[in-house]
Amino acid sequence: MGVRIDKWLWAARFFKTRGLATEMVGGGHVQLAGERIKPSRQIECGDMLTIVREQETFTVEVTALAEKRGSAAIARTLYAETEDSLKARKEQKELRRMHAANAPKKRPGKKARRQIIRFVRRED
Repeated sequence: MGVRIDKWLWAARFFKTRGLATEMVGGGHVQLAGERIKPSRQIECGDMLTIVREQETFTVEVTALAEKRGSAAIARTLYAETEDSLKARKEQKELRRMHAANAPKKRPGKKARRQIIRFVRRED
C-alpha cells in the first residue's frame, strides 16, 4: 500500500504546504521515473522521483513512506538523493553564487540613473 505523492512531498518537506505540493505535481514539476503524474498517484518505497523546486532539481529515491509531517530530521529519512543530483545542485549553486558576485551592491542613485539614461540614449 502506498501514499499519495502530494502527501509524501509535504511530509518530506519538499514543499511548505500540501496545496503547493498538489499544484506542483499537477504542473509537471514532479515526475515519477521520468513520467508526469497526478497528485493522487500512490508511490511506494524504491520509486525514483525528479522534483523541480524553484531553481533546484532533486532526483531522489523514496526510502520510507509518511502521510504526516514530522520534524526535518524525520523528513530527511524518507528519501535518499542520488550522487548525480547532489553534484549537479552543488554546481548550480556555485554558478548562481558567481553570477551574484557580478551584481551591483546597491541600486543607482538619481545622478547615476541620469548618467545611465544619457549613455543609453546617446546617438553614435
